[in-house]
Parts: sequence; structure tokens; C-alpha cells
Amino acid sequence: MKKRFPLFWKLYPPFLLIVLIPLLALSWYADFSMRRFFIDQTAINLEARANLLKDQMTELLLAEDWKNIDILCNRAGKSADMRITVIQPSGKVLGDSEADPKTMENHSDRPEFVKAMSGETGVFTRYSHTLQASMMYLAVPLLEGETRIGVLRAAVSISAIDRQLEKIHRRTSIGVLVVALLATGVSLLFSRRVSQPMEKIREGAEYFAKGQLSYRLPVFGSSETELLARTMNDMAASLHDRMQTIIGQKNELEAVLSSMIEGVMAVDLEEKIISINHTAARMFLRTPSELINRSVQETIRNPDFQRFVRLAFRDETPREEDLFFYIDREAVYDARSSSLKNARGERIGILIVLNDVTRLRRLENMRKDFAANVSHEIKTPLTAIKGFVETLRSGAVNHPEEAVRFLGIIEKNTNRLNAIIDDLMKLSLIEQKTDKKDILLENRPLLPILKSACQVCQTIGDEKAIQILLSCEETLSMNLNAALIEQAFVNLLENAIKYSGLGSSIEIEAKQMDAEVAIMFRDHGIGIASEHLPRLFERFYRADPSRSRKMGGTGLGLAIVKHIVNAHAGRISVESTPGKGSEFVVYLPCKFFMKS
Repeated sequence: MKKRFPLFWKLYPPFLLIVLIPLLALSWYADFSMRRFFIDQTAINLEARANLLKDQMTELLLAEDWKNIDILCNRAGKSADMRITVIQPSGKVLGDSEADPKTMENHSDRPEFVKAMSGETGVFTRYSHTLQASMMYLAVPLLEGETRIGVLRAAVSISAIDRQLEKIHRRTSIGVLVVALLATGVSLLFSRRVSQPMEKIREGAEYFAKGQLSYRLPVFGSSETELLARTMNDMAASLHDRMQTIIGQKNELEAVLSSMIEGVMAVDLEEKIISINHTAARMFLRTPSELINRSVQETIRNPDFQRFVRLAFRDETPREEDLFFYIDREAVYDARSSSLKNARGERIGILIVLNDVTRLRRLENMRKDFAANVSHEIKTPLTAIKGFVETLRSGAVNHPEEAVRFLGIIEKNTNRLNAIIDDLMKLSLIEQKTDKKDILLENRPLLPILKSACQVCQTIGDEKAIQILLSCEETLSMNLNAALIEQAFVNLLENAIKYSGLGSSIEIEAKQMDAEVAIMFRDHGIGIASEHLPRLFERFYRADPSRSRKMGGTGLGLAIVKHIVNAHAGRISVESTPGKGSEFVVYLPCKFFMKS
């Protein structure tokens, strides 16, 4: 990946180079121009001095006075601090201010000599092996009329020029360095001034990208950066307002979905769960995070539900169906589906609403059973009554013994029918008073109520020689409806006597248990099988129907007990072992207020 540099490092080096490159170029050009200027001035000076000696040397050459030529060269060279050389057209040196002409080599190949012999002034710079130094040579022709009779060459060392130029170069370099440092500082300040607002804008953009839309960029710098900062601040404020609106709407939607008693889940076209509320997740004993973005087949392993989802995707017609689940318990969910569409009306999935109708379906079944049981319980004695009435009408009335027996059966079934109707009316009355909260409660001692119930049942108990043992403290009292509670106790006691053997005993014990009072009815009768215990308090439910009817029960006694206990905000439990007896326990709260 290509490395990205901050804006400062993209601005600072170019600005610095823009200043330093022209500065260095100018310094180099100044050095070059200065050296060129000194060289040219030196050449002009040499030519002037050579022209001063030109006439004298011409006269000495014409006179062929080689000795005085050399002497003049020495004298002029020392006085002018330069090297003077006179050369014949053949290249032979006649005089030189620095060396013996006799030992010097032929100079016909020297460029300045060649140039001078062509009639021009020759100026060249090169290293002199004789003097072991860099020299500037200037040669002028010596003429007799138009004839070139020799060459006068003046030379000067350029080391002095180089030393002088070196001094100037050092001073110039110091100046360039000072200017470069100033340029560095100015470029730094300028780069900072340009990059700092952009860095702040970049930092602000990072804050905005992280969702911190309450952050505001400082407004400074040029009009362009100021406009950009203000625009980004306005954009952040607008986004913040929109985000708050969206978050508020999302929270409201989540609150609505979380508050719904129905389970709601959205499934996309790939059958993945894209949204689910807590109620629906609880139905499957999961959390929403465990189900989101996972497929229905993977998370909800119920063939009926998976089939329902596939059928819902097959067409856009809303569907509704009861689905049975066995997770931690048997449950019935009413499932309804509808198409899930986006803003453009395109189908993007399905919406499923689940409603736990387990209790409702159970109540419906109980209602059906109740209606069937009522019909059966009432129809049985009516059928018997009708049958024996028809028998009497067909001639049995003429036989007194048969008629008396038939009338006895009719009377028995009539009494049974009255008992069923009385119990139904009692049960209906208790339900109505409980719903309207019309049950009158008073603080009453419990012992007299238990004694009264025992007295009511004593007669049927004596018929079977059953002993009723009562244990209850006299100080034990509570808020209750004495008549209803006594009715519940009588029903429990009659039930215990009915299913107890001859000469057995029934124990009744009442005692305080924390914030409630427990009243136990324990018998040693035939007992009840465990599979019947959950439904024992349902109306008309009998563990042994034939035995119960033979003993004259209506099947409503325990249902009445349960409704009376519920009306007092209490509860009832039962434990039983076949052949050993049963124990019914009524729990009533010590403090309960309904209407007094």
C-alpha cells in the first residue's frame, strides 16, 4: 500500500526547494560571473601593460639586441609583478622575466603564441610547469609595418584571483546560508499556516466519521478554509439532528417491539433473521443477539415452523397457523406472516408475528370438556328420570312395589341433578364475586371455622366410624370470608371421608408459616395416581369416574375449593400415594385485603 504523508510534508519541502534552488543557482551564477569579471579585468590589465612595452620590444627586436630584451623583460616583470616573455616567430624565447631563455623550450605550440601570430591578441589560462602555478597568458604581436617580427607575452598568476574569489565565495556562502535559514523558517511558517487548518479539518472529519457529531471545527485561516470549516460544521449539525431523529425513532420502535406480548421477527429472502424482539427470542429460549443474522433452519429446529416459513415465502398471501413447540414445555404459538417490503414496494422478506396461545387453547379445550361434561352429567340423571317415568306410564305404576322402587330411583337422580345445579351456581357465584372483588373479608379466628366444618361432616364420618383429629391454635386468625372458607373446608373434608376406609382417621392441622397459614387435610384412604394430580381441580374431572358417581359426587367439589382459595389470594397443593392416602394443603396469606 502506498504510504500517505501529511499535508505539511507535502507543502513544506516544495516551498523550501522553491526558495533554495533559485538561491543556489543565483549564488553559483554570481560566483561564475564574478570569476569571469576578474578574469576579464586581469586580461585587460595585462593587455594594457603589454601595449606599454610593445614599442620598446619592437625596437630591440629590429636591432637584434637579445641581451637588452631579456634585461627589459626582467625589469618590467619585477616592476609590474608579472611574467614578461618575448618570442621570435619561430617560437624561440628571446627573453623571460622568470626563467633563462636558453633553457626554455620552443613556444611555437603555445595557443596564445599561435593566436598572436595570426594577428590577434591571444588570451589563455593554463597550468605552468615552469612556475608550478595556474597562469593567465596574454600575447600580442610585434609588428614592423605589416610584418610580424615577434610576440610579446605577459602572464600573471591567477592564484591570487582564486584566493580573492575564495574570500568572496565564503562571504557569499554565509549570506546564502542566512537566507536559506530564513527561507526555511518562512517556508515552515507558511506550510504550517496552510496545513494547520487542513489538519484541523481532517481531525474533525475523523471525529465525524467516528460518530462524534457534536464536535465542531475551529473557524480560522483563509476564506476558503473558513467556508469549508463552516460547511462541515453545518453538515455535522444536520447529520447530528438526523441521527438523533433516527435513533429516537429506532428506540421508539424497539420500545414498542420490546413491550409487545407478541413475538415479532423479520426474515430476509435468504431466510436469515434480520430483526427479532425480546418476546420472540424468549419463546425460543434465546437472546436476540444469538438469532440475528442467522438462518431460520439453523436456529429454530422445528419442522412445522420451517415449513410455515417456506410457505410464507412461496406467495405474498398472509398466512396464519397454530404451531406446536416442545422446548422447555409444550407450547402452542399462533403464527401469522405477511410480506416485508422496502420503501420502493419491493419484497425483501417476510414478517412473522407469534402469539403464545397455549393457555387460550388449553382454556378452549377445558371449555369444550366442561361443556361435554356438563351435558353428560346432566343428561345421565335426566335420561334415568325419563326412562323410569316412561316405564311407570307404560304400566309399572299398577305394580306398587315396582312403582316405589322406580320412584326412589327418580328421586335419587333428581337430587343428583339438583346437587350438580347447586354446585354450578356456587361456582358461578364465586367467580362473579372474585371478578368484581365483592368478597367481604373480615379478621376472624380460624379454629371456630374448622370446628364448624368438622361438625357439618361429622354425621357422614360417623357412618364410616372415621375419627377426625383437629390441631389449630386458638390465637391463629386472618382476613377471610368465613362462609366461603368453611365451604372449602367442608368440601375437602367430605372428599377425605368419601375416599377413606372404615375406622380410619383424618388429621386436620393449621399452622403459621412465615407470611401465610397452611391448613393440611390428611387422610389414609385409597389415594390418587400421580397422572391425575395436575387435573384434579378441573371441573367434572374424576380420577375414577365410576367410583365417584357411585359415591354421589358431582365432580365440582375440588373446583369450588380452588376458586375459593384463589379468591383469597391463596394456593392449594396435593400429594398422594395410591393405597396410602392423600394430603391437601391450603395456603392462605396472613394479610390480604380485597374489600372490607
